[in-house]
Amino acid sequence: MDVVIMGAGLSGLACAITLEKNGITPTIYEKRSQVGDRFVNGEVMMSIFERPVHDCIETLSEEYGIYLKPTSHIQSMEIFSKNEKAVIEGPLGFTNIRGREQDSFDSQLARQTKSTIHYHSEYTYEELLSKHSHVVMATGDGEYAKKTKNYREDLTVTIKGAIIEGSFDPYLVKAWLNYDIAPFGYCYFIPLSDHEANISLAIPDLPENANVNLDSLWDLFYEKVRAEFNQKIRITDQFQITRYPMGICRSARIGNTFYVGNCFGTMMPFMGFGQYASILSGVYAAYDLCGLGKYEELMKPLRRSYEDSLILRRSMEQLSNKKLDLIVHAMQSNLTEKVFQTTKMDPLKIASYLLRPYIKIKGYK
Repeated sequence: MDVVIMGAGLSGLACAITLEKNGITPTIYEKRSQVGDRFVNGEVMMSIFERPVHDCIETLSEEYGIYLKPTSHIQSMEIFSKNEKAVIEGPLGFTNIRGREQDSFDSQLARQTKSTIHYHSEYTYEELLSKHSHVVMATGDGEYAKKTKNYREDLTVTIKGAIIEGSFDPYLVKAWLNYDIAPFGYCYFIPLSDHEANISLAIPDLPENANVNLDSLWDLFYEKVRAEFNQKIRITDQFQITRYPMGICRSARIGNTFYVGNCFGTMMPFMGFGQYASILSGVYAAYDLCGLGKYEELMKPLRRSYEDSLILRRSMEQLSNKKLDLIVHAMQSNLTEKVFQTTKMDPLKIASYLLRPYIKIKGYK
Protein backbone atom coordinates (compact mmCIF):
# COMPACT_ATOMS: atom_id res chain seq x y z
CA MET A 1 0.00 0.00 0.00
CA ASP A 2 1.39 3.38 -1.08
CA VAL A 3 -0.54 6.21 0.60
CA VAL A 4 -0.16 9.86 -0.30
CA ILE A 5 -1.78 12.72 1.62
CA MET A 6 -2.56 15.88 -0.30
CA GLY A 7 -2.39 18.68 2.26
CA ALA A 8 -0.69 19.13 5.65
CA GLY A 9 -3.56 20.66 7.63
CA LEU A 10 -5.44 19.27 10.61
CA SER A 11 -7.10 16.36 8.82
CA GLY A 12 -4.09 15.38 6.71
CA LEU A 13 -1.69 15.39 9.65
CA ALA A 14 -4.15 13.52 11.88
CA CYS A 15 -4.42 10.90 9.16
CA ALA A 16 -0.63 10.61 8.91
CA ILE A 17 -0.20 10.25 12.70
CA THR A 18 -2.82 7.49 12.83
CA LEU A 19 -1.35 5.65 9.86
CA GLU A 20 2.10 5.73 11.45
CA LYS A 21 0.73 4.25 14.68
CA ASN A 22 -0.51 1.33 12.60
CA GLY A 23 2.66 0.68 10.63
CA ILE A 24 1.96 2.67 7.45
CA THR A 25 4.20 5.61 6.51
CA PRO A 26 2.46 7.97 4.06
CA THR A 27 4.01 10.69 1.94
CA ILE A 28 2.59 14.19 2.43
CA TYR A 29 2.51 16.94 -0.19
CA GLU A 30 1.78 20.52 0.85
CA LYS A 31 1.57 23.42 -1.60
CA ARG A 32 2.64 26.02 0.97
CA SER A 33 6.15 26.64 2.32
CA GLN A 34 5.45 25.23 5.78
CA VAL A 35 2.70 23.78 7.96
CA GLY A 36 0.26 26.51 8.95
CA ASP A 37 1.63 28.94 6.35
CA ARG A 38 -1.37 31.26 6.40
CA PHE A 39 -2.77 34.16 8.41
CA VAL A 40 -2.98 33.83 12.20
CA ASN A 41 -6.42 33.54 13.78
CA GLY A 42 -8.15 32.09 16.80
CA GLU A 43 -10.63 29.21 16.68
CA VAL A 44 -12.74 27.40 19.23
CA MET A 45 -13.87 23.88 19.98
CA MET A 46 -17.31 24.20 21.61
CA SER A 47 -18.38 21.08 23.47
CA ILE A 48 -22.05 21.68 22.72
CA PHE A 49 -21.45 20.97 19.02
CA GLU A 50 -19.51 17.72 19.59
CA ARG A 51 -22.05 15.64 21.51
CA PRO A 52 -21.83 13.05 22.99
CA VAL A 53 -18.19 14.11 23.49
CA HIS A 54 -17.82 16.61 26.32
CA ASP A 55 -14.06 17.23 26.28
CA CYS A 56 -12.59 17.15 22.76
CA ILE A 57 -8.97 17.48 23.88
CA GLU A 58 -9.27 14.59 26.34
CA THR A 59 -11.03 12.39 23.78
CA LEU A 60 -8.41 13.03 21.08
CA SER A 61 -5.71 12.09 23.58
CA GLU A 62 -7.30 9.09 25.28
CA GLU A 63 -9.10 7.51 22.32
CA TYR A 64 -7.04 8.50 19.29
CA GLY A 65 -3.52 9.19 20.53
CA ILE A 66 -3.49 12.75 19.20
CA TYR A 67 -2.18 15.27 21.71
CA LEU A 68 -3.08 18.95 21.48
CA LYS A 69 -2.47 21.83 23.85
CA PRO A 70 -5.20 24.48 23.48
CA THR A 71 -4.55 28.14 24.16
CA SER A 72 -7.07 28.08 26.97
CA HIS A 73 -10.24 26.41 28.20
CA ILE A 74 -13.42 28.44 27.92
CA GLN A 75 -15.12 29.20 31.22
CA SER A 76 -17.48 31.96 30.09
CA MET A 77 -19.21 33.01 26.88
CA GLU A 78 -21.08 36.26 26.30
CA ILE A 79 -23.59 36.38 23.45
CA PHE A 80 -24.90 39.73 22.23
CA SER A 81 -27.86 40.50 19.99
CA LYS A 82 -28.85 44.06 19.13
CA ASN A 83 -30.52 44.77 22.47
CA GLU A 84 -29.88 41.70 24.65
CA LYS A 85 -26.97 39.90 26.28
CA ALA A 86 -26.64 36.36 27.63
CA VAL A 87 -23.79 35.05 29.78
CA ILE A 88 -23.10 31.31 29.94
CA GLU A 89 -20.71 29.94 32.54
CA GLY A 90 -18.98 26.60 32.91
CA PRO A 91 -16.56 24.31 31.05
CA LEU A 92 -17.66 25.15 27.51
CA GLY A 93 -14.72 24.11 25.34
CA PHE A 94 -11.30 25.34 24.23
CA THR A 95 -9.62 28.11 22.28
CA ASN A 96 -6.59 27.63 20.05
CA ILE A 97 -4.38 29.37 17.51
CA ARG A 98 -4.16 28.56 13.81
CA GLY A 99 -1.66 29.71 11.21
CA ARG A 100 1.96 30.85 11.39
CA GLU A 101 2.49 30.21 15.09
CA GLN A 102 4.71 27.69 16.85
CA ASP A 103 1.86 26.68 19.15
CA SER A 104 -0.84 26.46 16.48
CA PHE A 105 -2.74 23.19 16.23
CA ASP A 106 -1.20 22.73 12.78
CA SER A 107 2.35 23.00 14.15
CA GLN A 108 1.59 20.76 17.13
CA LEU A 109 0.32 17.99 14.84
CA ALA A 110 3.32 18.38 12.52
CA ARG A 111 5.66 17.75 15.48
CA GLN A 112 3.85 14.44 16.10
CA THR A 113 4.26 13.34 12.48
CA LYS A 114 7.26 11.31 11.36
CA SER A 115 6.30 11.16 7.68
CA THR A 116 8.10 13.27 5.12
CA ILE A 117 6.31 16.47 4.11
CA HIS A 118 7.16 17.85 0.67
CA TYR A 119 6.52 21.60 0.61
CA HIS A 120 5.91 23.89 -2.38
CA SER A 121 4.16 20.96 -4.07
CA GLU A 122 2.66 21.59 -7.49
CA TYR A 123 1.35 18.07 -7.96
CA THR A 124 -2.28 17.80 -9.01
CA TYR A 125 -4.66 15.22 -7.62
CA GLU A 126 -4.62 13.41 -10.95
CA GLU A 127 -0.82 13.17 -10.93
CA LEU A 128 -0.74 11.81 -7.38
CA LEU A 129 -3.49 9.32 -8.13
CA SER A 130 -1.50 7.95 -11.07
CA LYS A 131 1.62 7.42 -8.91
CA HIS A 132 0.16 6.09 -5.65
CA SER A 133 -2.29 3.36 -4.72
CA HIS A 134 -4.32 5.55 -2.30
CA VAL A 135 -4.87 9.31 -2.08
CA VAL A 136 -6.13 11.20 0.97
CA MET A 137 -7.43 14.55 -0.23
CA ALA A 138 -6.93 17.05 2.61
CA THR A 139 -6.60 20.31 0.73
CA GLY A 140 -8.42 22.51 3.25
CA ASP A 141 -11.50 23.47 1.24
CA GLY A 142 -13.97 22.01 -1.24
CA GLU A 143 -12.42 23.32 -4.45
CA TYR A 144 -10.70 20.07 -5.44
CA ALA A 145 -13.76 18.04 -4.46
CA LYS A 146 -15.79 20.30 -6.76
CA LYS A 147 -13.37 19.61 -9.61
CA THR A 148 -13.91 15.87 -9.15
CA LYS A 149 -17.72 16.40 -9.29
CA ASN A 150 -18.13 15.10 -5.75
CA TYR A 151 -19.20 18.21 -3.86
CA ARG A 152 -22.50 19.88 -3.02
CA GLU A 153 -21.83 23.55 -2.35
CA ASP A 154 -24.48 24.98 -0.02
CA LEU A 155 -23.21 28.52 0.47
CA THR A 156 -20.17 30.75 0.47
CA VAL A 157 -19.04 33.02 3.29
CA THR A 158 -16.96 36.18 3.37
CA ILE A 159 -14.89 36.77 6.50
CA LYS A 160 -12.88 39.74 7.68
CA GLY A 161 -10.74 39.47 10.80
CA ALA A 162 -7.91 41.01 12.77
CA ILE A 163 -5.45 40.34 15.55
CA ILE A 164 -5.83 42.97 18.26
CA GLU A 165 -3.85 44.04 21.32
CA GLY A 166 -5.39 45.00 24.65
CA SER A 167 -6.11 43.58 28.09
CA PHE A 168 -8.28 40.44 27.93
CA ASP A 169 -9.59 37.53 29.97
CA PRO A 170 -8.16 34.43 28.23
CA TYR A 171 -11.05 32.28 29.52
CA LEU A 172 -13.82 34.44 28.02
CA VAL A 173 -15.13 34.38 24.43
CA LYS A 174 -17.75 36.67 22.95
CA ALA A 175 -20.15 36.39 20.00
CA TRP A 176 -22.44 38.91 18.34
CA LEU A 177 -25.67 38.00 16.53
CA ASN A 178 -26.62 41.47 15.35
CA TYR A 179 -27.72 41.87 11.74
CA ASP A 180 -26.96 45.61 11.79
CA ILE A 181 -23.29 44.62 12.04
CA ALA A 182 -23.24 41.20 10.33
CA PRO A 183 -26.41 40.68 8.24
CA PHE A 184 -27.48 37.01 8.53
CA GLY A 185 -24.02 36.28 9.94
CA TYR A 186 -22.08 36.64 13.17
CA CYS A 187 -19.04 38.21 14.82
CA TYR A 188 -16.79 36.79 17.49
CA PHE A 189 -13.95 37.60 19.88
CA ILE A 190 -11.45 34.84 20.72
CA PRO A 191 -8.58 35.57 23.13
CA LEU A 192 -5.13 34.25 22.20
CA SER A 193 -3.56 35.38 25.50
CA ASP A 194 -4.19 38.00 28.17
CA HIS A 195 -2.97 40.73 25.79
CA GLU A 196 -3.83 39.46 22.29
CA ALA A 197 -7.05 38.31 20.62
CA ASN A 198 -8.73 37.61 17.30
CA ILE A 199 -11.90 39.38 16.21
CA SER A 200 -13.79 38.34 13.07
CA LEU A 201 -16.91 39.23 11.15
CA ALA A 202 -18.54 36.62 8.88
CA ILE A 203 -21.47 37.08 6.52
CA PRO A 204 -23.00 34.60 4.06
CA ASP A 205 -22.93 35.62 0.40
CA LEU A 206 -26.71 35.87 0.03
CA PRO A 207 -28.56 37.97 -2.55
CA GLU A 208 -29.71 40.15 0.37
CA ASN A 209 -26.05 40.95 1.09
CA ALA A 210 -25.09 41.75 -2.50
CA ASN A 211 -24.80 45.49 -1.86
CA VAL A 212 -23.34 45.28 1.62
CA ASN A 213 -20.17 47.29 2.23
CA LEU A 214 -17.93 44.97 4.21
CA ASP A 215 -15.53 47.73 5.25
CA SER A 216 -18.38 49.80 6.70
CA LEU A 217 -19.66 46.81 8.64
CA TRP A 218 -16.16 46.14 9.91
CA ASP A 219 -15.82 49.72 11.17
CA LEU A 220 -19.09 49.31 13.09
CA PHE A 221 -17.92 46.03 14.61
CA TYR A 222 -14.49 47.36 15.53
CA GLU A 223 -16.04 50.31 17.36
CA LYS A 224 -18.44 47.91 19.09
CA VAL A 225 -15.48 45.88 20.37
CA ARG A 226 -13.63 48.96 21.58
CA ALA A 227 -16.72 50.15 23.41
CA GLU A 228 -17.34 46.71 24.93
CA PHE A 229 -13.84 46.53 26.40
CA ASN A 230 -13.57 50.28 27.01
CA GLN A 231 -10.07 50.16 25.55
CA LYS A 232 -8.36 51.71 22.56
CA ILE A 233 -7.65 48.24 21.06
CA ARG A 234 -4.83 48.29 18.50
CA ILE A 235 -4.98 46.18 15.33
CA THR A 236 -1.68 44.43 14.61
CA ASP A 237 -2.67 42.22 11.66
CA GLN A 238 -5.69 41.73 9.38
CA PHE A 239 -7.03 39.12 6.98
CA GLN A 240 -9.96 38.63 4.64
CA ILE A 241 -11.44 35.55 2.99
CA THR A 242 -13.84 36.14 0.11
CA ARG A 243 -16.54 33.65 -0.87
CA TYR A 244 -15.17 30.67 1.04
CA PRO A 245 -17.18 27.61 -0.11
CA MET A 246 -19.09 25.55 2.43
CA GLY A 247 -20.63 22.23 1.45
CA ILE A 248 -20.19 18.50 1.71
CA CYS A 249 -19.00 15.62 -0.45
CA ARG A 250 -21.61 13.30 -1.89
CA SER A 251 -19.28 10.38 -1.17
CA ALA A 252 -16.62 10.31 1.54
CA ARG A 253 -14.62 7.78 -0.49
CA ILE A 254 -14.50 7.18 -4.24
CA GLY A 255 -12.33 4.27 -5.27
CA ASN A 256 -9.08 4.67 -3.38
CA THR A 257 -9.51 8.42 -2.81
CA PHE A 258 -10.56 9.62 0.66
CA TYR A 259 -11.99 13.12 1.11
CA VAL A 260 -11.17 14.48 4.58
CA GLY A 261 -11.43 17.73 6.55
CA ASN A 262 -12.99 20.75 4.89
CA CYS A 263 -12.43 19.01 1.57
CA PHE A 264 -15.09 16.53 2.73
CA GLY A 265 -17.27 19.09 4.51
CA THR A 266 -16.46 19.14 8.20
CA MET A 267 -16.96 22.89 8.67
CA MET A 268 -20.40 23.57 10.13
CA PRO A 269 -22.45 26.13 8.17
CA PHE A 270 -24.13 27.43 11.36
CA MET A 271 -21.21 29.19 13.07
CA GLY A 272 -18.14 27.87 11.26
CA PHE A 273 -17.05 25.27 13.83
CA GLY A 274 -15.42 22.05 12.65
CA GLN A 275 -11.86 21.48 13.91
CA TYR A 276 -12.72 18.38 15.93
CA ALA A 277 -14.66 16.86 13.05
CA SER A 278 -11.80 17.67 10.67
CA ILE A 279 -9.29 15.83 12.84
CA LEU A 280 -11.65 12.87 13.26
CA SER A 281 -12.12 12.59 9.50
CA GLY A 282 -8.36 12.16 9.08
CA VAL A 283 -8.29 9.51 11.80
CA TYR A 284 -11.24 7.66 10.23
CA ALA A 285 -9.62 7.63 6.78
CA ALA A 286 -6.53 6.08 8.36
CA TYR A 287 -8.70 3.49 10.13
CA ASP A 288 -10.12 2.41 6.77
CA LEU A 289 -6.67 2.22 5.21
CA CYS A 290 -5.50 0.08 8.15
CA GLY A 291 -8.51 -2.24 7.96
CA LEU A 292 -9.97 -0.94 11.23
CA GLY A 293 -13.28 0.35 9.86
CA LYS A 294 -15.21 1.57 6.84
CA TYR A 295 -14.73 5.26 6.13
CA GLU A 296 -18.24 5.90 4.79
CA GLU A 297 -19.79 4.33 7.89
CA LEU A 298 -17.48 6.12 10.31
CA MET A 299 -18.28 9.47 8.68
CA LYS A 300 -22.06 9.14 8.97
CA PRO A 301 -22.31 10.96 12.34
CA LEU A 302 -20.17 13.82 11.00
CA ARG A 303 -22.35 14.00 7.89
CA ARG A 304 -25.48 14.20 10.05
CA SER A 305 -23.93 16.98 12.14
CA TYR A 306 -23.21 18.95 8.98
CA GLU A 307 -26.79 18.58 7.74
CA ASP A 308 -28.17 19.58 11.16
CA SER A 309 -25.92 22.62 11.16
CA LEU A 310 -27.14 23.56 7.68
CA ILE A 311 -30.72 23.63 8.99
CA LEU A 312 -29.66 26.10 11.68
CA ARG A 313 -27.83 28.19 9.08
CA ARG A 314 -30.98 28.37 6.92
CA SER A 315 -32.98 29.29 10.01
CA MET A 316 -30.62 32.19 10.75
CA GLU A 317 -31.32 33.52 7.27
CA GLN A 318 -35.01 33.87 8.19
CA LEU A 319 -34.53 35.69 11.48
CA SER A 320 -34.58 39.40 12.28
CA ASN A 321 -32.87 41.39 15.01
CA LYS A 322 -36.10 41.32 16.98
CA LYS A 323 -36.21 37.51 16.90
CA LEU A 324 -32.53 37.31 17.75
CA ASP A 325 -33.23 39.50 20.79
CA LEU A 326 -35.90 37.03 21.90
CA ILE A 327 -33.54 34.07 21.47
CA VAL A 328 -30.66 35.68 23.35
CA HIS A 329 -33.02 36.85 26.11
CA ALA A 330 -34.28 33.27 26.49
CA MET A 331 -30.70 32.06 26.88
CA GLN A 332 -30.37 33.94 30.17
CA SER A 333 -31.47 30.97 32.25
CA ASN A 334 -30.00 28.12 34.28
CA LEU A 335 -31.49 25.71 31.75
CA THR A 336 -29.18 27.08 29.05
CA GLU A 337 -26.10 26.38 31.14
CA LYS A 338 -27.33 22.84 31.82
CA VAL A 339 -27.81 22.26 28.09
CA PHE A 340 -24.26 23.45 27.39
CA GLN A 341 -22.77 21.24 30.07
CA THR A 342 -24.72 17.99 29.78
CA THR A 343 -23.68 15.19 27.44
CA LYS A 344 -27.06 13.49 27.54
CA MET A 345 -28.53 15.49 24.67
CA ASP A 346 -27.40 16.84 21.32
CA PRO A 347 -28.77 20.42 21.05
CA LEU A 348 -27.73 20.66 17.40
CA LYS A 349 -29.72 17.56 16.50
CA ILE A 350 -32.76 18.59 18.55
CA ALA A 351 -32.85 22.12 17.11
CA SER A 352 -32.47 20.78 13.59
CA TYR A 353 -35.33 18.30 14.10
CA LEU A 354 -37.64 21.04 15.39
CA LEU A 355 -36.76 23.51 12.64
CA ARG A 356 -36.69 21.12 9.68
CA PRO A 357 -40.43 21.29 8.84
CA TYR A 358 -40.37 25.07 8.88
CA ILE A 359 -37.35 25.17 6.57
CA LYS A 360 -39.09 22.83 4.12
CA ILE A 361 -42.17 25.02 4.09
CA LYS A 362 -39.96 27.95 3.16
CA GLY A 363 -38.64 26.05 0.16
CA TYR A 364 -35.25 24.89 1.42
CA LYS A 365 -33.99 21.43 0.60
